[in-house]
Amino acid sequence: MFEWLKKWTSPSKLKRAGVMGMNARNFHVISKYNNRRLYPLVDDKVKTKTLASKIGISTPKLIGKIEFQYEVKNILQIIGAEREFVIKPAQGSGGKGVLVIKDYSEGIFTTASGKKITYNDVYKHISNILSGLYSLGGKYDAAIIEELVHFSDIFKEYSYQGVPDVRLIIYKGYPILAMTRLPTKASGGRANLHQGAVGVGLDIQTGKALHGVCRDKPITIQPDTGADLMQIEVPFWREHLLIGALAYDMTGLGYLGADIVLDARKGPMMLELNARPGLAIQIANGIGLKSRIKEVDKDYPEGLSAEERVDFVLNYKREK
Repeated sequence: MFEWLKKWTSPSKLKRAGVMGMNARNFHVISKYNNRRLYPLVDDKVKTKTLASKIGISTPKLIGKIEFQYEVKNILQIIGAEREFVIKPAQGSGGKGVLVIKDYSEGIFTTASGKKITYNDVYKHISNILSGLYSLGGKYDAAIIEELVHFSDIFKEYSYQGVPDVRLIIYKGYPILAMTRLPTKASGGRANLHQGAVGVGLDIQTGKALHGVCRDKPITIQPDTGADLMQIEVPFWREHLLIGALAYDMTGLGYLGADIVLDARKGPMMLELNARPGLAIQIANGIGLKSRIKEVDKDYPEGLSAEERVDFVLNYKREK
C-alpha cells in the first residue's frame, strides 16, 4: 500500500525522486523568482484581500481591523451584530494566532472547540497579536477580523472541528502540486501539518486523493472520524486551480503557495498566500518539487493567461 514511500528512504533515492530541500528551495527558487519587494503583497493579509478583490478572487469578507492598542477596547463595536468570525494576525504564518469564534452572546465567546472565553480573553489575544507574538519576525502587527467560512459538507467526515483547506504550489503561474490539509483533534482543529493535521496529496489534474500523511507517517484513515482518506475528491477543482493561477498574476511571485477553502455557500475562496510555502506537500504527493519544476521549465509555454495555464495543466500528457 505504501510502495511510494520506498523512494524516500535514502538521500540517493530522494535525489532521484526530485525531492527539493529547504536550501535548494531558498537559493534556487525563492531567491530567483520571488522579488523581496513583492513579499508584503502576501505577508499582509489585508493587502492580499484588497488585491484579490480587484481581480475577482473570492476571499472571506473583512469585518474590521485593529492596528493600535487603544483600539482593542472597540472590539464589540467592530463585530457589531456578527455572531461568528475569525480573529487573526495580519502578518501571521502557519496558523499561529488564529482565533475562531463560532458564537458570541452576552459577553461570552465560543471557540471552534466549544470552549467558552470572555471579553478579557479576546482582549488579551488581540493585544498579543499587536505585540507581534504571532507575526513573521516578531514585528508589531495588526489584528484582522473576518467572516467565518462555513466549509462544505464534502469534508465533514474528514475534518475535526476546524476548516480544511487546499494548498496549491504555483510555479511561474502554473499549479504544480496540491494537497488538502485536514484538522484533527491533535492539531487543535487547525489545518497545520506541524501541529498534527492530516495532509492528503491531490492529483493536480483531478483533485483526487493520492496519499495521506500525518506527522510524516503514511495514513489512509482519518484518526478522529475513521473516514477513508483515499475517497477524497475535491469539487470545483478547476476553480481551485484558477485561484492559484490568478494569484501569480496578482502578485508577480514566481513561486508561491495558495491556501483555498471550499465554502458551502460561496464555493472556493482564497484564504491566504505564502511566498515561502513549506515542502511537506512533496511527502503527501509522493512527488518531488524538482521534477515538477523541471517539467514546467521544459514543456510549459510562456505568455498564457491564467485560464489558459489552468487548461494546459488539466490537459498535460505526463509521461508515466
